Amino acid sequence: MEIRSIGIIGAGTMGNGIAQVAAGAGFDVILLDINDAALEKGLAALSKSLDRLIKKESTTSEQKAQTLARIKTTTLYTDLAAVSLVIEAATENQAIKEKILAQVDQVVSKETIIASNTSSISITHLGSLNSRPERFIGIHFFNPPPLMALLEVIMGKQTSPETLKAVLAMATKMGKEPITVQSSPGFVVNRILLPMINEAFFVLHEGVASPEDIDTGMKLGCNHPIGPLALADLIGLDTCLAIMEVYQAEFKDDKYRPSPLLIDLVAKGHLGRKTGRGVYVYEPK
Repeated sequence: MEIRSIGIIGAGTMGNGIAQVAAGAGFDVILLDINDAALEKGLAALSKSLDRLIKKESTTSEQKAQTLARIKTTTLYTDLAAVSLVIEAATENQAIKEKILAQVDQVVSKETIIASNTSSISITHLGSLNSRPERFIGIHFFNPPPLMALLEVIMGKQTSPETLKAVLAMATKMGKEPITVQSSPGFVVNRILLPMINEAFFVLHEGVASPEDIDTGMKLGCNHPIGPLALADLIGLDTCLAIMEVYQAEFKDDKYRPSPLLIDLVAKGHLGRKTGRGVYVYEPK
C-alpha cells in the first residue's frame, strides 16, 4: 500500500497549503473545489506562498514551476477515481464533511485511502460512514501546512495498521514529523490548545487584563511564540468556537463551555485576520 497520488477536496487555506506540500514532495495532486473561482483563488494563494519561500531562499523558481505542474484542478468528484489517497480539507463542519466523504466513497477505488483533515471531529464516526472503514484515517495538518512540521495521524477504531503505515510513510516523504493518536475529540494538540485559548477569552471578558497584556504574558511567561488571542485571530474565531462546541457536546463537561465573548465576536462577524477584525483590528492587505 503505497501513496503516489493525492486528491485534495477544498482549495481554501488548508487545502491549497496541503496541495503545496504534497506537490512539492513529488506527489501528483488533484485539487477539487465547488467552482473554478474557488480553485483559481486557491492556486493564486499557493503561488504567493511559493514566492515567499523563494524570497527566503527556501525554494527556487524552478522548484515552484515543478510544484505547480504537479497540481491539476477539477470540480468533478469522478476525477478522483484513480488517486491513492483523498484528503477532505473542507471547513470544520461535521455535516459538510459527511456529505463530501459520502461522495468520495462512491467514486474512488476500493484500494484508495480516504482521510479527513479535521481538528476535532471523531475519525471513528466519520470512518463508520465509509464502506471501507479500515481504509479511513485522520490526517491533521496544522496552519500553515507548508511551514508547520507536525502532522497528527489519527486512528479510528477500525483503521488498519496497513493504512496507518502508508500514511506515516507519506508524512515522512513530505518532510513532516507525524505523531499517531487515537480518535478522541481534539486529538492531542487542539485538545490542550483550544481550552487554553478559550480561557484567554474568559480572562479578557472578565477585564483581568488587556488583550496585549494577556498575549505578552503568555509569550514571555510560557515561552509561546504567539499569544493565545493573536493565535485565535490567526486560526479564525469561528473555527475556535466550532471546536469548543464539539468538545462541549462530546464530553458534556462545562469546562469546555465557550466564552461568551468568543460567541459574541463570532456573531458580529469579527472572525480574526480573515475578516480584518477579531480580538485585534488588522490593516487591509
